[in-house]
Amino acid sequence: MSTSFAIRTEAVGRVYRVRGGKRDAPKSRVALADVTLQVATGEFFGLLGPNGAGKTTLIKILTTLLAPSSGTAFVAGHDVARFPERVRPHINMVSGGESSGYGLLTVRENLWMFGQFYGLDSRSTYCRVDELLEIIGLSDRAHTKSSDLSTGLRQKMNIVRDFLTDPQVVFLDEPTLGLDVGAARELRAFVKGWMAAEPARTMLLTTHYMAEAEELCDRVAIINAGRVLACDTPASLKRRLQRDVIFRLEVSPLRGDALSAITSLPGVNKATHTAHDDRSAIELMLAEDSVISGVVGALTGHGAQILTLQKREPTLEDVFVDLVGVSMAEAERATDKVTA
Repeated sequence: MSTSFAIRTEAVGRVYRVRGGKRDAPKSRVALADVTLQVATGEFFGLLGPNGAGKTTLIKILTTLLAPSSGTAFVAGHDVARFPERVRPHINMVSGGESSGYGLLTVRENLWMFGQFYGLDSRSTYCRVDELLEIIGLSDRAHTKSSDLSTGLRQKMNIVRDFLTDPQVVFLDEPTLGLDVGAARELRAFVKGWMAAEPARTMLLTTHYMAEAEELCDRVAIINAGRVLACDTPASLKRRLQRDVIFRLEVSPLRGDALSAITSLPGVNKATHTAHDDRSAIELMLAEDSVISGVVGALTGHGAQILTLQKREPTLEDVFVDLVGVSMAEAERATDKVTA
């Protein structure tokens, strides 16, 4: 990995003006605040955070689609706000869930058309399209109308479109959103292979899938409410929690102040609770193993039946909970309420 930087931001901020109604005065909503990051050339870098955390806003700034309200950002050595025309030839972007192209055209025809938009000659475009369709496993659908493709196959076509120019820096914005397990696995395999083939290539991935970030990324920045809370390798981020012992319990639905009784116990550093129709799931970060006996006693004392109990190693979800105080799902629900 090179020590030069493919992406660099310095105190980047973005503020939106929003109105609540016709008579309401404009209000400010902070989407990003003082984001400072450095992504080395050749690095697979991840932005991990809930929906509404500011990930897509940052990608739009880095791909010259949106101007920052404050701070500066550089991609491929160029200021994205001052010299967007110098940035664009070096980049491309894939967004999850997007629909692109013309439904009446076949996959191959759509991709040829995009090649013309990029300024590629027809012969080179067709050769590149056929090569990428074979790599990504879509060559058997080359002559299928894009309107007849499933969501997963349409996303594969989008991947081929955005790799046609062999960009220096690729931005993946929730690329597996809405895909089934098999299609998501194939997409991840493709981008890993693309990175491995050329050391100077750089990838920035935004995702709220913990396992995806852990599988793909050399380093991960955890972002919430527009702020970067931590940035390191997945292994190093998880090591920060090695002081805690992590347990997951499934119990019958909690009643009364059972959760409060748990969190007040000595040695319970953090507890999160997810209620289901027929059970409750509890994640615990404990100071030591012996604390679990007190937890079990408190639960049974409040009438809860222990269904399952397991000790496990820390995950990036645990890191997020440690930094934010709530789970990723809870953070997303909180964001939805604010933006509703």
